[in-house]
Amino acid sequence: MKKRPPTDPRKRKGLIIVNTGEGKGKSTAAFGLAVRAAGHGMKVFIMQFMKGQWKAGERNSFARLSPYIEAVPMGDGFTWDTQNPEQDRATARKAFEIAKEKLMSGEYELVVLDEINYVLNYRFLPEDEVLETLKSKPAHVHVVCTGRNAPEKLIEMADLVTEMRIVKHPFGEQGIPAQKGIEF
Repeated sequence: MKKRPPTDPRKRKGLIIVNTGEGKGKSTAAFGLAVRAAGHGMKVFIMQFMKGQWKAGERNSFARLSPYIEAVPMGDGFTWDTQNPEQDRATARKAFEIAKEKLMSGEYELVVLDEINYVLNYRFLPEDEVLETLKSKPAHVHVVCTGRNAPEKLIEMADLVTEMRIVKHPFGEQGIPAQKGIEF
């Protein structure tokens, strides 16, 4: 068993957290952290890079948790929704500029970049630019990056990486479609 380093309660920093993998729950876990942070009176900013006009239940919850949580859905949907890579790149750029401004302001203690791993995987934004932004963030700000196929450099940079894997899924196993309150 690997020996753990001694803990120092005075040693605090804004963590970079990555939720990735093929399984369900990456965004849900990030939103759980957002609710937890809000419960402690922390300010949270959430940028949804892919999920646009979906009627997602979490948005109703975030609205109720205002002024602690500010959520902005900027996406046009997934690539199979738009079928327009130029539009997807332009939307990703606009969303990133807003998220970057919020992150660098230092006003928020937690910033969730929901589905940014897809944005990087599809090369809608330069990976190096996003990583450099994360490196230069204010020291106290925690950042969560969600989505499948997190880039190796992001995984290396992160303080915490969780990989969700599918053991069983109702759609894949039984053809049960996404359900209100569970998937959206």
